[in-house]
Amino acid sequence: MNTKLLGALAAAALLTACASEDTSGAATGAGATGGTGMMGAGSVRPGSQEDLVANVGDRVFFALDSSSVGGDQRPTLERQAAWLAQYPQVQATVEGHADERGTREYNLALGQRRANAARDVLVASGVSSARLSTISYGKDRPAALGSSEDAWAQNRRAVTVVR
Repeated sequence: MNTKLLGALAAAALLTACASEDTSGAATGAGATGGTGMMGAGSVRPGSQEDLVANVGDRVFFALDSSSVGGDQRPTLERQAAWLAQYPQVQATVEGHADERGTREYNLALGQRRANAARDVLVASGVSSARLSTISYGKDRPAALGSSEDAWAQNRRAVTVVR
């Protein structure tokens, strides 16, 4: 019994350590790989999600209770638009996310506003709106687990996903 409890605590400690280990992608919009990727340079298929993450960044972040794209996040969306211009066959979905605070309904609406705001910047940068769709996941798909400002900051985001 004690062995199982200690094993469960050890696993929880490892997950906690892994979840808080690298937050460098939060400021850069580079996504989970921090912009460098774990694949070799030749193994990323051009026009793929991995290519977008490795070379451009797939996410932008928002301030608390905001759906306005900040000036520091706009360059990531402009790079995404240029990347999408290189691959006219690629369609994408912009996912809106929120942190865990607030009701489910509020966070779904906020996530939708964030997805729409990111899509609007992409469209203004030359991407056809017919190639883009949006969806909100609210607080249902956190990128970082935990109830801290660091985790919440990573979860207030819009992510561009290749379809």
